[in-house]
Amino acid sequence: MSTFHTEHVIEIAAPAATVYAALHAVTNWPNLFPPTVHAEVLEHDADGEHIRLWATANDTLKSWTSRRTFDTGRRHITFAQVVSASPVAAMRGKWAVQVIDAARSRVVLSHSYSPDDSPGAREWIEAAVETNSTRELASLKSSVEAQVRRPTATVTFADSLWIGAPPERIREFIDRADLWAQRLPHVDAVTLTEPVAGHQFLELTTRTANGDVHTTASWRVVLESGDIVYKQTQLPGLLSLHRGRWSFAPDGAGTLATSQHTVTIIEDAVEPILGEGKTLDDATEFIRTALGRNSLATLEHAKKWAESTDLTETGQR
Repeated sequence: MSTFHTEHVIEIAAPAATVYAALHAVTNWPNLFPPTVHAEVLEHDADGEHIRLWATANDTLKSWTSRRTFDTGRRHITFAQVVSASPVAAMRGKWAVQVIDAARSRVVLSHSYSPDDSPGAREWIEAAVETNSTRELASLKSSVEAQVRRPTATVTFADSLWIGAPPERIREFIDRADLWAQRLPHVDAVTLTEPVAGHQFLELTTRTANGDVHTTASWRVVLESGDIVYKQTQLPGLLSLHRGRWSFAPDGAGTLATSQHTVTIIEDAVEPILGEGKTLDDATEFIRTALGRNSLATLEHAKKWAESTDLTETGQR
């Protein structure tokens, strides 16, 4: 089995410790790296951790499990895939954060990989590693440098609703997003594809309360826990990040259903989009209101459907 090697390097105007901390916090990677849709720590010990990642590669959503080992003194993080996704047969590498001076650092990202026997496997991996490594390092640089200048405009908020139905009923309503144009008045059009079970690509055209129409696209993952997480790949002009989570917690005779959002607002876009004199606080309230309204509308319709629908009624995708 042949093994191939790549290396990508970038300089960042931030202390090495700050950069290393950003790389260490893997559950924050969906905020940091455009390709990463979701990340979980499966288990950890004194030397490192096992993680599971869901990330896009060549416009396809892939998932794999890796072992990460930390050398905090040298600011190295080594990784090796434990369970890979075709066409990858094996993948390992290292993040190395080097000190240039007190305010600057250099990041070296290396990969060693072996393709499986599928046609075009090496070329597919080579393109994915090149694209994702370049995007990740550029995003790491911009995110950490912005954080050094001032805290980024990233906020998280949630809306919840109690529904008198079991979790699986509400989850079915959220999972069947292909029916949302029929079930939700603020959704004008929808396209849902599921290339792999539990990996969904969702395109939505929605209408705001003032009549504005927005088209978004997201990758969604149905987790083993039953929660559904997503990350938008096509965003409205005010946001550089929008990811979320639908969760369904048993609560007495029903379910507490929650829609959580994490967004990053593009500060330079606030006045051009919202108007002269509008501030970041205004933009945060605008986004909070718009997304919260849609989330609660979705949950209200899920409640009506789940509480009134015959339990024998199921949709067929």
